[in-house]
Amino acid sequence: MKHEEETRLVPPAPEEEEEAIEDGTARKKGSAARLGRWSAAAATILRTRGVRSFMVGFVVLALLVGAGRWIDLDASLLQGSMRSTTGAGQRRPPHHGNSMAALVPIPFSCGNETSPSQKPPTCTGTAPPPLQTSPRAAGGPPPPLCPDYFRYIHDDLRPWRGAGITREAVERARRHAFFRLVVVGGRAYVETYQHAFQTRDVFTQWGILQLMRRYAGRVPDLDIMFACDDPGQVRAADFPTPSDAPPMFRYCKDNATLDIVFPDWSFWGWPEVNIRPWPQMLEEVARENERLRWSERQPYAFWKGNPHIYRIRHELMKCNVTDGALACSTRNQEVRNGFKDSSIPKQCIYRYKIYVEGNAWSVSEKYILACDSPVLFVTTIFQDILSRGLVAGKHYWPINRDHTCKSIKVAVDWGNEHPAQAQLIGEQGSRFMREEMSMDYIYDYMLHLLTEYAKLLRYKPTVPENAVEICTESIACPAQGLHRECMMDSMERHVAGFEPCTLPPPFTAEEAKEIADREAEVLRNVEKIES
Repeated sequence: MKHEEETRLVPPAPEEEEEAIEDGTARKKGSAARLGRWSAAAATILRTRGVRSFMVGFVVLALLVGAGRWIDLDASLLQGSMRSTTGAGQRRPPHHGNSMAALVPIPFSCGNETSPSQKPPTCTGTAPPPLQTSPRAAGGPPPPLCPDYFRYIHDDLRPWRGAGITREAVERARRHAFFRLVVVGGRAYVETYQHAFQTRDVFTQWGILQLMRRYAGRVPDLDIMFACDDPGQVRAADFPTPSDAPPMFRYCKDNATLDIVFPDWSFWGWPEVNIRPWPQMLEEVARENERLRWSERQPYAFWKGNPHIYRIRHELMKCNVTDGALACSTRNQEVRNGFKDSSIPKQCIYRYKIYVEGNAWSVSEKYILACDSPVLFVTTIFQDILSRGLVAGKHYWPINRDHTCKSIKVAVDWGNEHPAQAQLIGEQGSRFMREEMSMDYIYDYMLHLLTEYAKLLRYKPTVPENAVEICTESIACPAQGLHRECMMDSMERHVAGFEPCTLPPPFTAEEAKEIADREAEVLRNVEKIES
């Protein structure tokens, strides 16, 4: 048996070494068959990037069960299976290689900002110029195939695939929407219905504007309704004919809803909690990963957040409470302090990180996964674009939400007994974030989703009467402080000199069945492990 100190979930740690990420939450769910309460929750998170990736998670978890007892696992079996699927040849190639197309700069100016009478700039009325020659014609390499999680674009749009999307259907979504965004002729217009929490709506619109700068001339005319709150609202049960459902874009969904999943606002920054744009955060976390290697980290599982609202977090706080096992954020103090003492990389000092949902999916997910520490992922019915690409046993370790404390303790014990295999899971989760969730692929996901959506429109989008034109200048120039800094840091300054990745086809019926069957077996294996 291990020394008592090694089996505790988290050590008593000084406050300054802990980092809180308050979640801007929104949830989402998969479509696998349910196998009891544990299976019901786990099935939706054990989603994959396709059949090949799913095999990885299945093999790993099956090996765990085959050893008889989890802690007594023959580590060499796990090590061999993991190495066979993650060699150098398995790394995703660079998104766009070395494009030979000349970069086309995009002008940006806020005018004379020193003048007290200077009004916020208006949009020029002209879109950034598209490339005159395609990157392929300019001698660039062929674009790579998009990651498999892009295939869920087809799933999200399936309700309208046959009948298409009418203007009436779009307008029925208004009661759920925070804003309506219309693109006509390369120019964007927004009609606001309600203001979102903090600046979720502003940074979502900012992200779409940067997409239009990056891929100038390639974003089609479209008309979308967007909700900036958390759980999905368009209930599938309310629409016996799925094409009658209003198409609603939001950050996540569950398998009882028909909402269309879109990248969340924080990829371009979350200034209210002092979080910079995603590329910068990746760089900062990578530097911390290099500074403090996994073997040198404290051998505990770590979570910090707001535990006072959500039931599942209440359960988490019961774990090892006599030892001060889990740190919770004092969010009110951090808000008063402007989150000045928060630093996401400081969370990377522990060997294990815990992810648990909030009101729905949690924004903290991507930052937790980037630490090179194995993520102990409390199973959830909610999914965003990221979680659809994760593979259990490869990118994270699934935690049973029905007995969270026991499940976390077993995972920590196993990881400390088999550090090479645990470290590999952490590295693969972080590699997924760096390689398959880079901003290149986030923009490509947006472009493919909006392009496929626009193909389904059965009418020509027009500018709503009460809409106003938005552009990079109209949003960035009036912004101040960290809001302005996040926008400047995430601004696209050149038209892309390369093609987006190639959208893979939808899953076939055979692939879907194979995934569901193997997923069911994974869940049965996990149930055996936890019994």
